[in-house]
Amino acid sequence: MTRRSATLAVAGALIVALVAVASMFNLPYVVYSPGPVEDTLGEWNGQQVIQIEGADVYPTEGVLDLTTVGVTSADADLDLLTALRAWIDPDRAVVPRELVYPEGTTAEQSRQQNAAMLANSQQNAEVAALRKLGYDVPASVVVDAVVADAPADGVLEPGDIVVSVDGTAVAAPEDVVDAVTAHEPGETVSFVIDRDGEQLTEDIETIAAEDDGRALVGFSPTLGFDLPVDIAIGIDERIGGPSAGMIFAVAIYDTLTPGALLDGTHVAGTGEISPDGEVGAIGGIQQKIAAANHDGAELFLAPASNCDEAVGGNNGDMRVVPIETLDDAVSTIESFVAGDTDDLASCPS
Repeated sequence: MTRRSATLAVAGALIVALVAVASMFNLPYVVYSPGPVEDTLGEWNGQQVIQIEGADVYPTEGVLDLTTVGVTSADADLDLLTALRAWIDPDRAVVPRELVYPEGTTAEQSRQQNAAMLANSQQNAEVAALRKLGYDVPASVVVDAVVADAPADGVLEPGDIVVSVDGTAVAAPEDVVDAVTAHEPGETVSFVIDRDGEQLTEDIETIAAEDDGRALVGFSPTLGFDLPVDIAIGIDERIGGPSAGMIFAVAIYDTLTPGALLDGTHVAGTGEISPDGEVGAIGGIQQKIAAANHDGAELFLAPASNCDEAVGGNNGDMRVVPIETLDDAVSTIESFVAGDTDDLASCPS
């Protein structure tokens, strides 16, 4: 063997060894990657994504994609080699693990949390769209979940409407929390609830929270809504989290209004939404922009609060426009479709 051959052999062996070591060295990070997109005006498993009963619906034209991010699973480790590959890929990002998964979070816990956030985003989207259309959608505070073996267990039930606490009417979940925590552990809280149209008074003794000693009774309140129209949203069960809320709301609005809002245009976007139509920030904006661009979208609706993070996103020729409300989303699409784009802001501005 010549000296040159020996040198190359040693170098090759070292490279193989380094790659092997890198593949075994785990890092406290996860990788964000562009995830799949889904047309909310289209079908999933042979049925329309948006299904509505109790109101007239109208034909739509175009594609309205929700966008997602692929994330390293909570039960998977990230090795150095994979992290380096992601770091040099402009469409992917390496993110500290604790920003995505609190310590001790399992894959099943993460799935359940994402499913709950998705369900909440769908409810908010339905309310926001209906309110924009002029429907009266009254809100109430309802029991979301009851902690097993807590004082409220066996007394309150998920779906109960909380009318008042200690004689004071409540309008938001925070009102319930404030009223309960105003007590000392061991004191009794009086709840008036509505269960299937019947008002009940329940007195529940508080206990001390394990973490900070606050008084609690062991249930989580949330906002509930009495929808005048039945709306069902069916999508891939692997999709979770709150970030599709704004796109869901646009899809519902388009389905319930005469004339095709998109008029054949391919639009994508992301953003949480409140029941009042406020659009909130999300994670993985660059990966969602890249996913939409790869899928051929012409316009991307991004939360205004994510605009700075969109810098460097692989948008190609796709226009990225910041929005703050559902009204902004609808008016932006109308302007883009009509060709009136001179006054549209761009992200990054």
